[in-house]
Amino acid sequence: MTSWFRTFKQTASPQAIYNFLHALPKGGDLHHHLTGSAFSEWWWELATDTHLNGGYTYYTRTHLTLCDGLETDAYSPQSPFLLFRTIQASTYNALPDCQKAGYTALSRLSESQKTSFLNSLRLDKAGEGRDVFFQQHWQRLNELTANPYLTGQLLVKNMQAYAEENVSYLETQVNVHHMVKPDGNAFSADEALSILRQAINSEEGKATGVTVKFQYAILRFLPNAEETLRQVYQFVDSHRDSYVGINFVGREDNDKGHPLRFLPVLRELRHAYPKIPLAIHAGEVDEPNQHVRNTLLLGADRIGHGINTITDPDTLLLMRNGPYLIEINLISNLLLEYVDNYQQHPFGEYLRLGIPVALSTDDRGMWDSTLTDEFYIAVTQFNLSWEELRMLAENAIAYSFLPTQEKQQHLAALKNKLDAFEALAPNASFDGPMPELHRFICRFDKPLCGKNKASN
Repeated sequence: MTSWFRTFKQTASPQAIYNFLHALPKGGDLHHHLTGSAFSEWWWELATDTHLNGGYTYYTRTHLTLCDGLETDAYSPQSPFLLFRTIQASTYNALPDCQKAGYTALSRLSESQKTSFLNSLRLDKAGEGRDVFFQQHWQRLNELTANPYLTGQLLVKNMQAYAEENVSYLETQVNVHHMVKPDGNAFSADEALSILRQAINSEEGKATGVTVKFQYAILRFLPNAEETLRQVYQFVDSHRDSYVGINFVGREDNDKGHPLRFLPVLRELRHAYPKIPLAIHAGEVDEPNQHVRNTLLLGADRIGHGINTITDPDTLLLMRNGPYLIEINLISNLLLEYVDNYQQHPFGEYLRLGIPVALSTDDRGMWDSTLTDEFYIAVTQFNLSWEELRMLAENAIAYSFLPTQEKQQHLAALKNKLDAFEALAPNASFDGPMPELHRFICRFDKPLCGKNKASN
């Protein structure tokens, strides 16, 4: 397979390479924000269908009014003048008429408004970057993310999409506190989690064959983050059948969320509870610092992004051939401008230095990308060998937070699938058309876009 794959890379068309990677058994996705993973079309479909979303009706801001900025709901201080900020009917009904005038029911948007709504939830324009992503995308989703029925349907859609890509495991970040019923009253966390479990165990969910486990996310820079961590630690400990870990999320260039802030409370919690695995965002910043080292001191088992680990030689050496994996998100790092091009990305250095790595998608719905896209970039930009490609797939299971017995079963199954794929691939044809390739190339490899379009 080694010599065949080398020749295949050199002689195959972009279409064939993409199809090969789409068919490749890819293990799992370990760095995945559930609400950030939803494509804009999924949000639209679910938010406008009361039969699918639990009976909720949604309104989105389509124009500004003279009384904008006067909202009193919990989300408004962050985004009082943001177009396509979405609220549910119970919130809309409580607004004064002047504020209502700025909103339109999602199901009644004009075609041009619908197109603008869809585009507002993805990074699809030149000049958009991390500020738009961090300060507008999530604020636009707003109360859409507080509906457990809708969230459950997004989960099933992810499972179906991953099944098509030959991905067998998903470890996604999803929170269940502060979910809201259609009338505005709160769900308990257990009620919301039960709805998500029902989605996973539905006929549609089971048919995918994809195993799903959850991480609970802590927004690191909030003033009450320590108290939230205590609450979440207790909740995860009580629901280990669904939750396998905790993550710290949020912009790392906001110093209020620096890693060592949480060292005292984590030491307190480790004294009181059995170990809960931690997969923490670290090193997703422009400047050199020691956040990755400090995050390992917090007890992290996996590092999300880890881009600036390359600037910290002591930590780089510590992670060589060690137990800590870096979750690599190539497309995310490019679109959020942590690298200007893939030649600047340290992924190849980490991989070949012996630091465990796995490819993941981060907020793929907002990038309009897939895990196959990540593998395509890795192969074409970093000239991966077959052995490296296989190792990346296996690492996504080996470094998961699955319980030991389940992990061994998944890893054995993946190795069998990779063995079978390895035996069949040299005699298979990967030249068939696949629309996803053209979509991908026109987003991330524009010089090839027109050429590939002509060939299709």
